[in-house]
Amino acid sequence: MYDIAQCMTESIKLTQTVQKGGCAAKLAASDLRRILGQVRFPPRPEALLVDGGLFDDAAIYKISDEIALVQTLDFFTPIVDTAKIFGAIAAANALSDVYAMGGKPETCLAILAFPSQTLPEQIAIDVLQGACDVIAEAKAVLAGGHSIDDDTLKFGLSVTGRVHPDRIWANNKARPGDALILTKPLGTGALTAALKRQQASESDIEAALYSMTRLNNVIDILSEASALAVHAATDITGFGFSGHSLQLAQASRVQLQIDWQFLPQFSQTMHYLEKGFLTKAHRANAQYTQEKIEVSALSELQRLLLHDPQTSGGLLLSVDEKHLTKILSEITEHFPFARHIGSVKEAEGSMSCVYR
Repeated sequence: MYDIAQCMTESIKLTQTVQKGGCAAKLAASDLRRILGQVRFPPRPEALLVDGGLFDDAAIYKISDEIALVQTLDFFTPIVDTAKIFGAIAAANALSDVYAMGGKPETCLAILAFPSQTLPEQIAIDVLQGACDVIAEAKAVLAGGHSIDDDTLKFGLSVTGRVHPDRIWANNKARPGDALILTKPLGTGALTAALKRQQASESDIEAALYSMTRLNNVIDILSEASALAVHAATDITGFGFSGHSLQLAQASRVQLQIDWQFLPQFSQTMHYLEKGFLTKAHRANAQYTQEKIEVSALSELQRLLLHDPQTSGGLLLSVDEKHLTKILSEITEHFPFARHIGSVKEAEGSMSCVYR
């Protein structure tokens, strides 16, 4: 686990140098779908097993009967004040896309936009060092990258991993009868919004910082039988739990039934949501999902948790129900907040996700 306390410093508050931070800075899902719907993409080769059509976490390109490449790219503006922690979070967030496909990361390329006229060089060094520390923990390598001089700091990674072509955790493979597991708590959007408004310090939200720097490396924790029992997965990031779970349900053509009371959350999450520490993404995620999710049983405050934009959030796993207990027992040592949160049903009516 990344050592947050050792590198925590707020001498320069990076969150005050940008308007939006972390995955909350993503384009709204509805806007992105509209833009992509007007682009003529190159013909898809047979070897491209997974592309962006279903909003999955990474692309999969088959090399042989034994190896497929997992490719992804993720970057954003500072979500925390300490440069080294920002780099670590950005790296963990990008690597997560490979883990969400059931793969293992191999190589990374860095993307750095740096305001050289307004920030000291040490900030860039610390961002890169924080990222390198997490990449090393993942047993991957930083092979190179690209940088530009820009008005605001932005950082991320392009990551290439590998997976067996027959063991891909694509988001379109959830099956009726599966159980749903979420591995990390929800609430990073509200907690970091409080940090940006200077109503909380990094020490106040330390639990969230640890969570965001924790690698979503479930694949190395699971036994072979448990790994094979994972049918589908996605990681929960900027579109919130509501958006990413909806995309999994739609891709798999199933209905997810989710028990709100079992959704893991940080101890301060509801407090900060109630205090109104929200982002533009809360509203965008609610609009994106409103016609496809049933939330009438929830209060307005409870709904905000669903729409909270996560940065380096947990994995949502759709697993064979017969293996649920074993899978939970294997991952809870590393992911103590992992919970069984619901089930997968046959598609029924117009609602892809039903919350109760």
